[in-house]
Amino acid sequence: MTTPRERLEAIGNQIPPLIALIVLWMLLWGEFSWLNLLVAFVVGIVVTVAFYLVPVQLSGRVHPLHTVVFFVRLILDIVRASIDVSWLAVKPRLITSNAILAIRLHTRSDLILTWTAVATSIVPGSIVVDIDRESSILYLHVLNMHSAADIESFRRQVLDTERRIVRAFGSREDVERMRGVLPANRLDARRADQNKQGQS
Repeated sequence: MTTPRERLEAIGNQIPPLIALIVLWMLLWGEFSWLNLLVAFVVGIVVTVAFYLVPVQLSGRVHPLHTVVFFVRLILDIVRASIDVSWLAVKPRLITSNAILAIRLHTRSDLILTWTAVATSIVPGSIVVDIDRESSILYLHVLNMHSAADIESFRRQVLDTERRIVRAFGSREDVERMRGVLPANRLDARRADQNKQGQS
């Protein structure tokens, strides 16, 4: 059962998409009029209600230094991976050995999960093919995996990316979870909550 505060937060989370839809409608019509504004408001309400999305909770925290570190490292990873993939394309006697990897993240945040998936996918050589939101697992198709060492190295790269994102944009709870203080995923957290309720 939701509390009045949670209901207000849910309504508040729908306001930015509603405003964005109104602005988009006005831009598509190319002119401002009160009738267009009214129609845009009605259409926006219908769309946000009919196609309701679970709101993503923003952490409200941005660490400038770690943000710079994240983006600089992301650019370096893209450049390095682009060179590697280019070499694979022209390499003589290429023996391909690709893999589908399941990598469990530490985060429970949908925002961090999405950021990590996007940051991993835009680096050439890997792409997210599925996400298990409940368990915080990314399933990725990865090029050039020839050994267990290659797989472990890539897994560490993804977790390092997650850690940099958490340091840059994550909440205090996300940071604590990365340190191992809190449960690593939703299922573990749910079990921990159930255990606490059972003990109380």
